[in-house]
Amino acid sequence: MSNKRQLDIVVISDVHLGIYGCHAKELVKYLDEIEPKILILNGDIIDIWQFSKRYFPKSHTKVIRKILKMIGKGVDVYYLTGNHDESLRKYAGFELSNFYIDNKLILEVDGKKHWFFHGDVYDVTMQHSKWLAKLGGKGYDLLIIINRLVNHILEKMGREKMSFSKKVKQSVKSAVSFVSNFEDTVAEIAADKSFDVVCCGHIHQPVIKNMTFDNKDILYINSGDWVESLTALEYSNGKWELYQHPVTSAGQQLPATEEEDESAMEWEIAKTITFPTSI
Repeated sequence: MSNKRQLDIVVISDVHLGIYGCHAKELVKYLDEIEPKILILNGDIIDIWQFSKRYFPKSHTKVIRKILKMIGKGVDVYYLTGNHDESLRKYAGFELSNFYIDNKLILEVDGKKHWFFHGDVYDVTMQHSKWLAKLGGKGYDLLIIINRLVNHILEKMGREKMSFSKKVKQSVKSAVSFVSNFEDTVAEIAADKSFDVVCCGHIHQPVIKNMTFDNKDILYINSGDWVESLTALEYSNGKWELYQHPVTSAGQQLPATEEEDESAMEWEIAKTITFPTSI
């Protein structure tokens, strides 16, 4: 019997393969430790916005190989597009055996209607400033590199590590918080669409929390990222849990967005899944 952790569903997002800030080695280790029935890649897995032939190390390639290996073993893998891998959106609806590409995924899991999508379409703060989002992404990447260097020095001095990006982005985001409350927006729309669970990525803020809109209870979950949070969502034994890799720092946000035509969205359940409860 495999010594890997048996899971029903795993959701990861915002890996940003192809940038310096990506913790690909840690993600490879995590993928080595799990054996899910379903793997949902919820956007921004490859950072095509900032992709450069000069930087795509072996560890980043290994992440892709691990995912391909899972597909080969029969794991259902859903690649849901984000804004940083937006060029894949033209392939929405692609299906090859147990590998799927789409912009969203609707599953009924153990009797509850789940809605999975990246979330950039509802990031109002950046929706009309795509050029600024790209610039901000590159600046964030540089900030990560500087932050790692400073933290290495602080660690040698026996001092506590710090997060530049968290401080910078908290101050920037606070200025436009009145314009957009991402979690409330997503949860309210999910309630209106009669979903029980809504799962996003995009804002790099891992969380599992219950919310209520119009007397409708919604479970809002966010898978975080593999730039700073190093988190994933895991579903097993009928409940969602947040996994956090042992080597990590505080959860962060990476501002990015891309408009999507919501009117084209359809709301059919793609698959109804019931997992037998482990004894």
